[in-house]
Amino acid sequence: MKKILFSNWHFMRFFRIAIALFCAYTAYVQNQWIFIAFGFFFLFQAIFNLGCGANGCNIPTKKNNDE
Repeated sequence: MKKILFSNWHFMRFFRIAIALFCAYTAYVQNQWIFIAFGFFFLFQAIFNLGCGANGCNIPTKKNNDE
């Protein structure tokens, strides 16, 4: 768990934290508390490094080389 939290920090993780903070700030200033849910969503993704990567959210396909 410690390895997940403290390694492999890249641009998208910092970007997700920035979006989370922006959503939380927007929720507080404008009293639109639904943005807190979006903020927690992006914060969760940033902390645990979840979400789609550069290749998108595709599931890798298995190629058969038997032919």
